[in-house]
Amino acid sequence: MKKKDFLKIANKKFQSRLIVGTGKYKSMIECAKAIKISGAEIVTVAVRRVNIVDKNKPLLMDYIDPKKITYLPNTAGCFNSEEALRTLRLAREIGGWKLVKLEVLGDKKNLFPDMIETLKSTEVLKREGFEVMVYCNDDPLMAKRLENAGASAIMPLAAPIGSGLGIQNKLNIKIIRDQTKLPLIIDAGIGTASDASIAMEMGCDGVLINTAIAKAKIPLQMAEAMKYAVIAGRKSFLSGRIKKNTYGNPSSPKKGII
Repeated sequence: MKKKDFLKIANKKFQSRLIVGTGKYKSMIECAKAIKISGAEIVTVAVRRVNIVDKNKPLLMDYIDPKKITYLPNTAGCFNSEEALRTLRLAREIGGWKLVKLEVLGDKKNLFPDMIETLKSTEVLKREGFEVMVYCNDDPLMAKRLENAGASAIMPLAAPIGSGLGIQNKLNIKIIRDQTKLPLIIDAGIGTASDASIAMEMGCDGVLINTAIAKAKIPLQMAEAMKYAVIAGRKSFLSGRIKKNTYGNPSSPKKGII
């Protein structure tokens, strides 16, 4: 029997390798429908921006059942270690969440991660018992430091957040893939289904997508496209691509030609 192919993060298994964000949608109803169509089993929740406790306002939990979908609280909007740590401690206090996504930004224009603050935060969170999935730049040296600090997953950007540019530095992503046994998830910059498929064909363990789905002209259709792109890319990677050749190689047998 063929062995099932799971995404494993912090001893939790997931069938889907697509993680979906919950921001930027026209409504929570649209968000919930997109997540269902995508088949995602993990959704990111910006603790500082999304209402999950005020019962006088629409609750995300009323649309996305945390018993069926794994919530991944993140620190979107945090620009230093202190803010990020406070946010994730609050998330644990509110919902008992220990599996979290750390995101410490360096500036408001480019939204690149501040890796010094990110590394410092990872070390503290690990000591406090969190399982930390870390948004980072595509620097193999910093990725290794995060791994050594106890990160549960490495999440390098493909391109700036929300840019839709796709993977800009394939070489660095390949090096990170080669040097780590941790889950490697492309986070930020995916624009279309082919970008997601390329990430998976490179051996990444998953992709996290928000803007490319939420801001598509037809979000629900894009959610479905991303679902199948991730599946196709993963199957392609596991199948083993053919060797690249400079010259043509005929498909028909050379012997027995009439």
